Amino acid sequence: MRCVIARFPFDLTKSGVLESMKGVKPEQVIGESVIIGRRTYPVKQVGQVITRQDRRDFSAGEVLRAMTQLGFTCRGLPQAAAPTRVLSPLQKAAAMLGHPATV
Repeated sequence: MRCVIARFPFDLTKSGVLESMKGVKPEQVIGESVIIGRRTYPVKQVGQVITRQDRRDFSAGEVLRAMTQLGFTCRGLPQAAAPTRVLSPLQKAAAMLGHPATV
């Protein structure tokens, strides 16, 4: 499959990516990731290995798009939990007494 990463065309195949990532130890995943074989790699690490370019030269989105088209499982950023409402000390005391505080 032909794809463009960092303004350069690459002919990538699923077997070629598997071969390139063989023996590469995955770094800690903080953001987007790609599952290759039984390992989960950060997207930027995969992009660096398969393109041999600096990680600053391409975006994670470019690599995610290419890996998805090749049939790899990609994961986006983890969903943040909904922010919990912080109560003031007066509101906490009122809630403990069973009366809503209007402040």
